[in-house]
Amino acid sequence: MTDEKAQKLQLTAETFVYQLEQIAWYSMEQDTLTQNLTILRNVAIRCRKKELFDRCLQAAKKEIQAEDMNGCEWRFHYNADDFGNSEEPYREVFFQPTAFLKQRVLDRLTVEAAKCGYRGFKATYKAFENSMRGINSGHGMLINPSDFPQQPLELECGEWHCDNTGVSKVLKDKVEYACLHPIMPIERLVNIDSGEEKLRIAFYKGRYWRDFVASKTDLFDSSKIIKYAGLGISVTSKSAKLLSEFLCDVETLNPDIIPEIESVARLGYIGNGDQFSPYVDNLVFDGDANYGTIYGAIAESGDYTAWLTEAVKCRSESLTAHIMLAASFASPLIGKIGCLPFFVHLWGVESGTGKTVALMLAASVWGDPNVGQYIQTFNATQVGHEKTAAFLNNIPMCVDELQLSKDSHGRSKFDVYQLSQGVGRTRGNKGGGIDKTPTWSLCVLTTGESPLTSDSSGAGAVNRVIDIECKAADSVIKDGFATSSCLKLNYGGAGKRFIEALTPEIFEQAKTRYQELFKELTSGATTEKQAMAAAIVILADELADKFIFKTGKHLTVSDMAKFLKDKADVSAGQRGYDFICGWISANSNKFICRNADGELIKPSGDLYGQLENEWAYINAGVFRKAVKDAGFDDRALLSWLKSNHLIETRGRNSTRGKRLNGVLTECVALRMKNDTEEDAIDYGEYIDIL
Repeated sequence: MTDEKAQKLQLTAETFVYQLEQIAWYSMEQDTLTQNLTILRNVAIRCRKKELFDRCLQAAKKEIQAEDMNGCEWRFHYNADDFGNSEEPYREVFFQPTAFLKQRVLDRLTVEAAKCGYRGFKATYKAFENSMRGINSGHGMLINPSDFPQQPLELECGEWHCDNTGVSKVLKDKVEYACLHPIMPIERLVNIDSGEEKLRIAFYKGRYWRDFVASKTDLFDSSKIIKYAGLGISVTSKSAKLLSEFLCDVETLNPDIIPEIESVARLGYIGNGDQFSPYVDNLVFDGDANYGTIYGAIAESGDYTAWLTEAVKCRSESLTAHIMLAASFASPLIGKIGCLPFFVHLWGVESGTGKTVALMLAASVWGDPNVGQYIQTFNATQVGHEKTAAFLNNIPMCVDELQLSKDSHGRSKFDVYQLSQGVGRTRGNKGGGIDKTPTWSLCVLTTGESPLTSDSSGAGAVNRVIDIECKAADSVIKDGFATSSCLKLNYGGAGKRFIEALTPEIFEQAKTRYQELFKELTSGATTEKQAMAAAIVILADELADKFIFKTGKHLTVSDMAKFLKDKADVSAGQRGYDFICGWISANSNKFICRNADGELIKPSGDLYGQLENEWAYINAGVFRKAVKDAGFDDRALLSWLKSNHLIETRGRNSTRGKRLNGVLTECVALRMKNDTEEDAIDYGEYIDIL
């Protein structure tokens, strides 16, 4: 197999199994098998499919008999990164079943490491072996050590008997089994944020050890530990109590032998804010398995120079792509600068505008931009979005295809407020207390076929969204196929480099620069929250250009001003007033009005009110139903209209009496727009744009 041929493979479980079978059956010599297996493994590493490769290789080892391999063994050549940054070659030696095989593999890998330029493999392996077995001068002799086959650690077992038959102890002259196969804790994980301890449990079934991470509250509770039967643990309702006791006893008896490591359940700034997950050495993920995919996706892969070249090209060709990249870099600055979360939303009814590829470009700053890896979709519940935001914490949340959130009536179920507050819902738990309230400080990057907010959205929601319309005539990404192909192979390097460049001194300078930008943006007609979002995007772009792109070109206030809403656009009251004026025009045939001769004309059907000169007297019940159906709050709208002297009221009320067809009716007396006001509004908007 050639390297070029291997790279053209669609790397799935089926193709891995097929290629492994071909390698096993048709490699007539050991060198040929080793070379072919090495090529396949290296391609899997480059394509971030190594975990899948490892699983398929284990399956192949069990399924393909030794006599079918022409006397060859499953071997491949490790690279320098394997020897220096992974445990895999050391584990291969450690878990050999006999001393003879262990020494033979140790000698072979020592030579192989030297060829890669890695010296001292045997000394490093000795340290690894000591750490796995928990051997140091302070442990002394174990009274009742575990005796599991190929055990990763040797633990003190107290009154428990631990060997290849499993875990047992004598109870009233009768042997009771806690587990029918070897099982033991091998790591203690301490969460940096919460201090919660979890255990990595290893168990031996078949011919090799497997492991999983679980909370102590589940492992030490006989009613909960039984759920791990689904992972392959031999536990029943009868043996659950004994297994919980065994794990608790062994963990307590071996505080110095079981290694303790730091763990994290989320991304972003951790501890005192001086470290950033996942860019911390020896940090282990212990969070919800459902987020393991996203955590694994935030990593560097491929050629950083190739990514940089493509990003600079997209950044220079499109202002929208430039803004999306800047917003992605802005996310880790939000909490440090003291800003609020905000949205940047790309929308357009036409296909082929490059919205999704632009989102991939922004996501590739941090990790794998494939949808379902780092990028998520709107096909999720509000609780799901909230938990994802809390998990990402400071890394931008990328969500594609707004239309997936719409119900059967075409109304979006997505709530901008929920994510823009940066604080999740407080929830109670079964114990009578409350769970920790989730928080986040990030930028949310979204795409869709329609704007993220509507005319009836609250002012706070509109205020937190920078909507950018995308048109096919001026696509965001000029060559979507070439760009997406490049990004899928090369990603994740810029985010790590950007975080490393953000020193405390840089943050102090950034805060001063942010205040300057914010002041300049708020001097116009835009709102403070829109100015806050725009200022942090411009600031992030300046920093990204300084540390990453180095082109000397970055966003300006005038660039961002094109996409910012002014105070009238944001005001829910103004939008409600505009709606009701349009509604009156559309339903004018249901109002009493005068013709050119001054005669009253009454509608033959439903009667909504009466029109007199610049005033509209609307039946209060009809008014409330109309604005509620449009998504506005009738009381809030009436209060705004009254404050702006757009309705005539009676005393403290928001309505007044008016006779309609001779019947005294409570009406909303609304002053409608006239031609002079429309001209003034148009002129004012023109001035703002200039």
